[in-house]
Amino acid sequence: MRILVVSQYFWPESFRINDVVQTLVEKGETVDVLTGKPNYPEGVIHEGYGIIGCQTEQWAGANVQRVPLVPRGKNSVLQLAVNYLSFILCGTVFGAWRLRKRKYDVIFVYAPSPILQAIPAIFLGWLKRCPVVLWVQDLWPESLEATGYVRNRWLLRGVEYVVRFIYRHSDLILVQSRSFESQVRRLASDRPIRYYPNSVEAMFCNPPDVPLPGVAALEDGFSVVFAGNIGTAQAVEVIVEAATLLKARADIRFVVLGQGSRWQWMCDQVKARGLSNLHLPGRFPVETMPGIMAKASALLVTLADQPIFAATVPNKIQAYMAAARPILACLNGEGARLVKEADAGLAVPAEDGKALAEAILQLVAMSPEDRERLGSNGRRYYQEHFDHDSLVDQLIGYFYEISPLSRNS
Repeated sequence: MRILVVSQYFWPESFRINDVVQTLVEKGETVDVLTGKPNYPEGVIHEGYGIIGCQTEQWAGANVQRVPLVPRGKNSVLQLAVNYLSFILCGTVFGAWRLRKRKYDVIFVYAPSPILQAIPAIFLGWLKRCPVVLWVQDLWPESLEATGYVRNRWLLRGVEYVVRFIYRHSDLILVQSRSFESQVRRLASDRPIRYYPNSVEAMFCNPPDVPLPGVAALEDGFSVVFAGNIGTAQAVEVIVEAATLLKARADIRFVVLGQGSRWQWMCDQVKARGLSNLHLPGRFPVETMPGIMAKASALLVTLADQPIFAATVPNKIQAYMAAARPILACLNGEGARLVKEADAGLAVPAEDGKALAEAILQLVAMSPEDRERLGSNGRRYYQEHFDHDSLVDQLIGYFYEISPLSRNS
């Protein structure tokens, strides 16, 4: 099968689509990728790439076509908007030209924010007369409003009309959370919708043998590790609040790994509040994360108290389950439900610092055997519901179901 993957984000940026593409190739599919120049999360174009001009390269057996892209910058809503629009324009114009001689059986859109990146894919689907499969990772315009990027009602309504157009011109819509289905259905009319969750690469179950960075806070005591983007959506204020409440417990340490728009604020709070129990060592290479997670006493996931985030399942929940460590989930809705259903840890309401601190104390008071049981439960649930290889097989099945190949067989 000839598959075109359209994604604004791709290797060397660390996104789920990288592993999906690699496994599709390993399973014998022919894969091209249409993407932009890597600039996430730092906001500047990565070394070896330039803003101007297209670029072709090979990665993991896939042919990668990169189109010009304005980098997202740092903490600038205007530049972020220009970043989104530049991929739509360049992906449509340059993508059509660069791929003009290629034929495809299906176009697959990996759609975290912005879902607007599906527009070039829909144009290419029309041009090449092949179906478009859209994998929705974020709900728009709800996530724009919840994160505070857009508050103007008229602009939000305009975005909603564009999203309605995208949904209704997709041949199959996949949603990463069961709770997404009703919101997507409202705009998608009669388009087919299927639940298709995220997974993580196999290394989270079997950490690779690579040198690990030295993080002293992980070496002894009870370590609560948060890994990932440190932004508005993650409501990291709750981590600072819990760390403040547990300040007297020298044996409990918070380790926040990653970067993002709220990282500097957290650093300032550490100094202002004298939080010697809250550590922010920054970002580390993705291949070191499974080994770091394996050292954690518990793994923490947080989201803001917003309806949109109650419907979302953060991808780190799958990673934490695969890592077989107890999970502390400070969020509402679907993510909390999964942790409870798996009996993989403790869940408390979003943005409730007192409840989070109490849950941490509850985990500390458990026997090592009980904590080990929670971690094992999570690993088992991951293998039953989120196994990467099985999910890619399921995805290929969807492609054959929707493509002309199934009608010609």
